[in-house]
Amino acid sequence: FTRSGGEYQKPTWIVMQYKNNQWIEKSIPEADIKAYQEQFSPPVSHIQNIEPFKDIPIRGYTTSAKGTHYFYVLDLKDGSGHLSYSRLVDGKYETPHKMSNAINQGKYIAHPYIAPDESYIMWDAEKEGENTPDIYISFRNQDGTWTNAINMGDTINTAAYEQRPKVSPDGKYLFFWRGDRKVKRDGTSYWEGNPYWMDAKVIETLRPTR
Repeated sequence: FTRSGGEYQKPTWIVMQYKNNQWIEKSIPEADIKAYQEQFSPPVSHIQNIEPFKDIPIRGYTTSAKGTHYFYVLDLKDGSGHLSYSRLVDGKYETPHKMSNAINQGKYIAHPYIAPDESYIMWDAEKEGENTPDIYISFRNQDGTWTNAINMGDTINTAAYEQRPKVSPDGKYLFFWRGDRKVKRDGTSYWEGNPYWMDAKVIETLRPTR
């Protein structure tokens, strides 16, 4: 995750490791990009845009076990967005498909997380009449459609901003960010928040019964 403000004069990547029952900060070594690329045979190429995404303003993506990308597409005019997906077909990614209105509800829809088996997807959104985003979840039906967006409830969502849900690789823990905009005396504002975690069993309590 990133931090800014205080001792961090600019947005800074922070890596934390859970070791001996506590979270400790892990250093990120400095690296010479060219030297890193040349370690491989053949050398790693420079960053390249991937078709068919190069002309699409994608912000954040998540990938399922079978390689399907889910991401949010940013509207550069007003900062809103919607969720889309692209499947890997015959070794190539297909043209992205916008997800249904069961998920794309509200204006600011962003930061998806797809389960490895694509059985559910989480994201954050600012719904009509709300001033702050909450975290939502939708489950895949047997016919491939998705359930209507489900607010993940007051165990997670508060009057502050809740965003960026993720689940640990072992499926045990749910992580998300919570914060709020603070206003200084001079009228300028800044973001203040922290990452949170909880038991991922909350996901199953929201799954509709068949």
